Amino acid sequence: MDKLELRRKVAQARRAIPAEARRSAAAAIRENLLDRPWVQMAGLVACYWSTGDEPDTHGLVFALWKHGATVILPVLREDDDLDWAVYDGPDTLAPGRRGLMEPIDTRRGVEAIRTAALVIAPALAVDRQTGVRLGRGGGSYDRALARVGPNVPTVALLHEGELIDGVPAEPHDRPVRYAALPSGIVAIR
Repeated sequence: MDKLELRRKVAQARRAIPAEARRSAAAAIRENLLDRPWVQMAGLVACYWSTGDEPDTHGLVFALWKHGATVILPVLREDDDLDWAVYDGPDTLAPGRRGLMEPIDTRRGVEAIRTAALVIAPALAVDRQTGVRLGRGGGSYDRALARVGPNVPTVALLHEGELIDGVPAEPHDRPVRYAALPSGIVAIR
């Protein structure tokens, strides 16, 4: 299956998940992550503000922030690379490019992700063997993940059934080390 076909298949499955199931899945993912010492000890966390059918990150971002982590969220640049800015509570977000919610704080530059102790990335699917993630096709997160050190935990948030075999990979694709699902955290590599 090619990337475009797999994206369509996952998007269709995500649309079929009832709202209540999405809410309980988001809560389970959040609790699974917050139970991990490497999440609890991360002083600077790069995350994202979820949209649509993605596993919801709003509660996770808020919980990380309330527990004392500095959370940086992406700001989509004109070249589709990701800049980063600090989340300082729910009132510090505003619509950005493509309607994505972004922090209104000072931009820290594309290299800011290098200093994160934990990186949480979106994905439509992740290959259970290699950690290659299927994104939306713009390459923004592949560029960002290329800047992350090899020992930094990188986590993709997924709905059940999205950790699969055979995600198509290209040379620019960057893998993640963990998949966070409602049923638990899966170490990949």
